[in-house]
Amino acid sequence: MTTVQLRRYWFEPGHLAAFRDWFPDLLPVRERFGLRVLFALADPWQETFTWAVEHDGDVDAFLEAEATYESSAERTAVFETFPGHIRHREIGFVENALGA
Repeated sequence: MTTVQLRRYWFEPGHLAAFRDWFPDLLPVRERFGLRVLFALADPWQETFTWAVEHDGDVDAFLEAEATYESSAERTAVFETFPGHIRHREIGFVENALGA
């Protein structure tokens, strides 16, 4: 069983590009905690960034791994260069709607 979290960010005008440039630095850090990025899509016209993260196990296992990641020195280090300027975010757990 894997659990998938969908994350969507809306940026202040002109700030998506900086986040997009920074984002690859985050991936190896998340992966060290079992949080694998499935996809990441940028929409420069709407200044949105949508991405999905999976973790083995149920929602509780995901949240436990995420809490460990969020309190880690590795995350703190990568966020020293975080460009910010996210004006709104939606984060939630999703399921496959195609039944596969």
